[in-house]
Amino acid sequence: MKTLDGQSLKLLLLSGSNNLYNHYPEVDALNVFPVPDGDTGMNMNLTLTSGSKEISNRSDESAYEISKVFSRGLLMGARGNSGVITSQIFRGFSKGLDGLAEVNALAFSAAFQKGVEVAYKAVVNPVEGTILTVIRESSQFLADNVKENMSIEKCLDLMLQEARESLKRTPELLPVLKEAGVIDSGGAGLIRILEGMRIAAGGDFVERSQATATETQAPVTDEEEERYLLEFILKLCKDKKPFNENRFGNILSTHGDDLVINATEENVKVHIRVLNPGDILNYAQQYGEFTKVRLVNLKEEDAGEGLDFGEEQKEKTEYAMIGVSAGQGIEDFFKEIGISIVVKGGQTMNPSSEDFVSAIKKANAKNVFIFPNNSNIVMAASQACDMVEDADTNVYVIPSKTIPQGISSAIMFNPEADPEENFRSMKAALKNVKSGEVTFSIRDTEFNGLKVKKDDFIGIYEKDIVVDNPDKMEALMQLLDKMIDEDSSIITILVGQDVSEEQMNQVAEAIGEKFSDLDLDIRQGNQPVYSFLIGVE
Repeated sequence: MKTLDGQSLKLLLLSGSNNLYNHYPEVDALNVFPVPDGDTGMNMNLTLTSGSKEISNRSDESAYEISKVFSRGLLMGARGNSGVITSQIFRGFSKGLDGLAEVNALAFSAAFQKGVEVAYKAVVNPVEGTILTVIRESSQFLADNVKENMSIEKCLDLMLQEARESLKRTPELLPVLKEAGVIDSGGAGLIRILEGMRIAAGGDFVERSQATATETQAPVTDEEEERYLLEFILKLCKDKKPFNENRFGNILSTHGDDLVINATEENVKVHIRVLNPGDILNYAQQYGEFTKVRLVNLKEEDAGEGLDFGEEQKEKTEYAMIGVSAGQGIEDFFKEIGISIVVKGGQTMNPSSEDFVSAIKKANAKNVFIFPNNSNIVMAASQACDMVEDADTNVYVIPSKTIPQGISSAIMFNPEADPEENFRSMKAALKNVKSGEVTFSIRDTEFNGLKVKKDDFIGIYEKDIVVDNPDKMEALMQLLDKMIDEDSSIITILVGQDVSEEQMNQVAEAIGEKFSDLDLDIRQGNQPVYSFLIGVE
């Protein structure tokens, strides 16, 4: 085909998304670290799926309109650094098509060039040997060889030709890839998208494989689980159960997501995404009678206009803090130190930009501080800041890359200080804590000369694997030896799901004996994947 209109571009994008879905477990397997959290493929897949849902039922004839809607879906659903960068590539692609109903080869090439420009600008410190390199070199190769009357198929052939060569070169640009013996996972995911687009350009179409989900046992996502949008207005009745907003909100939050509650002495307005709306309605009716109910099957139709929640919006508080956590113990700890809203997530389940936008709305504060607590979540949180439409809310992302960093930083919050002063002091506090973690290896490998065996426990200090031991307790003690020096005074340890209470007590006793001059705070974190999360200050 010589040109793309809205519907043909839609087929290319959907086919590319489906092809990534069918291969995302292979992309996950390219993770550099031998830890059970390789999620690049999953993050890119969920990001593309979000965009695909936005355009799947669109009938726009304009290529620009389809690209704009697709881009918006990607931005909202972006997860992890790879997902955010992918969303920025297609954001730039859409900008490059501004006003175009049909796209020829020259416009197609120029749009990808714009995608490269926007993606590089979105990354504070661009690293070569990643998805950025693959999209830059493949787009430039197309730009150097494109001709006005060239077919879209030929354009994609040229991009794929160079993208595959670029991907092969990534280990030479990024030593950590070479040492691990893998190519860049984000670049590999991008190639799967381009391959799917090329198949659709040739007249075929990639369908989603059901085997991908069943064979890999991919986790159920919020998008798949929360099928219904439920909104209602409940008139509170004195002859019914006394209404307590905090308890009401806590109960509802365990049954769904994207929860918004506005309550007065007479009425309660609720917006929530749920799997079983009947349970929510039955529970709410204990407190009153419904004056309006709206239920939308999110898989079957567009949500349309919702109930008006702005009418009785509560007055904004001055400050709110949002933290990312996986584990009830960590969540409880966060609330102790003033983090009032927790976004569930972490390794293997990075929250999307939309999750942060929802949390910011829920915070209902003039100044909001976000603690991503993971290097793969910082970009999604930062992207969410640009998507907040409330001019009366200032959002600050404290770039915490670990849970201990987030805790140490949040403790520095001063309600009497102004926002900028708080931001500076909390950001500065990140440098005062050293972070470590103990998890298990999913394969044999070698890292910085250290031989790592599959199923052994590994100690990670900041970004490096420094310990390998078949015993998790010994791995922890060896890791502490490397983290603690003469300036250390406080040890904080969060214990994971796989550590028993007896083992936790043994750890406390061993650390108390070996590091008796340091203060120890050890508590149950209940986090998955990591046996121990360690902070040393």
